[in-house]
Amino acid sequence: MTQPLRIDFVSDIACPWCAIGLSSLQMALTRLGDAVDAEIVVHPFELNPEMPPGGEAIVDYVGKKYGRTPAQVAEAQVMIRERGASVGFEFGPRNRIYNTFDAHRLLQWAAIEGKQVPLKLALLRAYHGEGKDPSNHDVLVDAAESVGLNAAEARKVLQGNNYADEVRAEEGQYQSMGIQSVPAIIFNNRYLVSGGQPVEAFEQAIQQILAEA
Repeated sequence: MTQPLRIDFVSDIACPWCAIGLSSLQMALTRLGDAVDAEIVVHPFELNPEMPPGGEAIVDYVGKKYGRTPAQVAEAQVMIRERGASVGFEFGPRNRIYNTFDAHRLLQWAAIEGKQVPLKLALLRAYHGEGKDPSNHDVLVDAAESVGLNAAEARKVLQGNNYADEVRAEEGQYQSMGIQSVPAIIFNNRYLVSGGQPVEAFEQAIQQILAEA
């Protein structure tokens, strides 16, 4: 018997572990097949909301925020590439971190159009796979068009202030729930799983949640 499952995926495009987590989650759902009818809803979280236009070099940003050396940053990126490859996500060169607020606004619009998860994946690939700037409106419009969204409508959303209030409201909601890092994955509004977990961990968690339901 197929069981419904709501999955709220709180994340940021700038977060490599969000790319790993979403790919791993989707792989787990594929393994579970007809046992689950999952609805994934993407929610915004900004790791660097004060990031200025043009972004900042990753080495400088991570060094200031976490005290890591360039060698430690390079080592972490190697590990992330390996984890990504294990779930079918290919990481490319990422030299800068950018503001992602406009990307989150576009994702709010994409939800109404029924293309939120495909756009999320396209944006993650554009940044983490191809090193593109997710604050650049041309990059965002191209990603939207690549998943079948109307390019002119996407640009119209970006040129105004559409969905800004919705993004800030959702960010505030999840911060008030105590979420301080991403990805944060909430199943059926009850069960929280944090981080870019392995496929097996997601699969086991979902099976347990379905059994309890």
